[in-house]
Amino acid sequence: MDSPWAPLRRRMFLILWVAQLGSNIGTWMQTVGAQWFLVENSDNPALVSLVQTANLAPSLLLGLVAGVLADAFNRRRLILGANIFAAGAAATLTVVAALGLLNPDSLLLYTFLIGCGMALSAPAWQAITPALVPRKEVQAAAALGSVAVNTARAVGPAIAGLLMALIGPAFVFGLNALSFIGTATAIYFWRAPAQDSAEREHMREALAAGMRYIRAAPRIRRILLRNGLFMFPASSLFALLPIAVNGHLGLGSTGYGLLLGALGAGAILGVLLLPSARTLFSANALLGISSVVFAAGAFAAGYWPAWAVALLLVPGGIAWIFTFSTLNAAMQLTLPEWVRARGLSVYLMISAGAQAIGAMFWGSGATGAGYAPTLAFAAVVLTLSGASVLVLPLLPGTGRLDRSVASAPNPHLDVPEEPKPDAGPVTVLISYDVPADRSDAFLLAMHEVRLTRMRTGATDWELVHSITEEEQFREIYDVPTWREYLRQEQTRTTGEDRRLIREAWDLTDAEPRVRWFLPAPT
Repeated sequence: MDSPWAPLRRRMFLILWVAQLGSNIGTWMQTVGAQWFLVENSDNPALVSLVQTANLAPSLLLGLVAGVLADAFNRRRLILGANIFAAGAAATLTVVAALGLLNPDSLLLYTFLIGCGMALSAPAWQAITPALVPRKEVQAAAALGSVAVNTARAVGPAIAGLLMALIGPAFVFGLNALSFIGTATAIYFWRAPAQDSAEREHMREALAAGMRYIRAAPRIRRILLRNGLFMFPASSLFALLPIAVNGHLGLGSTGYGLLLGALGAGAILGVLLLPSARTLFSANALLGISSVVFAAGAFAAGYWPAWAVALLLVPGGIAWIFTFSTLNAAMQLTLPEWVRARGLSVYLMISAGAQAIGAMFWGSGATGAGYAPTLAFAAVVLTLSGASVLVLPLLPGTGRLDRSVASAPNPHLDVPEEPKPDAGPVTVLISYDVPADRSDAFLLAMHEVRLTRMRTGATDWELVHSITEEEQFREIYDVPTWREYLRQEQTRTTGEDRRLIREAWDLTDAEPRVRWFLPAPT
């Protein structure tokens, strides 16, 4: 069994991982500091829950744009610029707090701006992982990314709670600003593989291509669904725990930090247990069990004493890391390189959106019904979410398909001049001769071919059958431009896609004939 710590033996991964750990500690300190500032200055649960919303809403608003930028431009520069922006916003918040000018509105505004910097860098940060470690270590690297987040969840809140009690919020916010500077420094010294600027896509083209890919990728859509089904009810714990701490638990900011630390400690333990858990349970079983375990922690936070809550938050942290690592690694390994950042941006957008909207929803519920009944209801929803894995599981093959590029040769057209890159739309027509006894198998195989074409650039697709010659089939699909068609064939089609296409072509009597059409001048 490979060690879960193997990626840390790779120097650049280690440096960036330490930087990520420091940044995440700062982020959790900022979150706890902001939440406790509002607890002390407001008795409105909905307002306190808005810290989580303000922190995550930028990922919902900017996620797709950030993914396109990460696929089209230099990821190192994007991460560097985003962290400098976040450091500036955090430093400004520090100054405002130090001058005694901080109020709930300005706190939420600066939290939102810091979240914008994090949202812009997140897809690029996720997408560089396969460039830092070999494919066999991607799952371990994803889990270590979760270790950084959850070690920070264990350490950051405890430090923030103590500093809030001893010094005040300005010092906490200042340390967060320094953490972003540390990340910017580490990424500055990384020499990333060069990206070919000639292959950059225009923003609109890239957005459209990314969304087409996701619409035609059932495995990706199912990962996104499972992510949302877990994150929406799970957000209740993070949104309402500070209210419970200030309520029946009767703890101060230090106690709140320690409870979050118990959750983070469980997550660290979860990383150690994850390799063994994967040998004992399927990915779907891990997702289902983890939802139920996390639900128990959410319920306990509303009714049980502090020691019991702390005890249950440890397995809750294990459940969180099992869910996060399983889904994150599945996305990393299922997405091909050309669309990886865009796909991950949608994943992060769903995660952040579910938590941001969930925080508002559960906060509003707590304002009306009280935090304890709201947490109990969220626990029921989370349990049902876990049970839904029986009917909405991750699909077979998730994370195990060949996603390497399988380029086709540039088509040699017997014409005086090749089409201009922007010429289009291009209609591709492929003729098939299929014996009658293979037609059913051919139709089944072409269903997968349709998804392959749509994932890699086609906007319309149909398969037609000759009325007079029953063995004749025609595949017809449109691609926006000649440039897009060449990208489809040379940089987007994966080994798995080629296998599916060849599976269909092998059912024909002769090599299919491919023809290309452009709109006729009128």
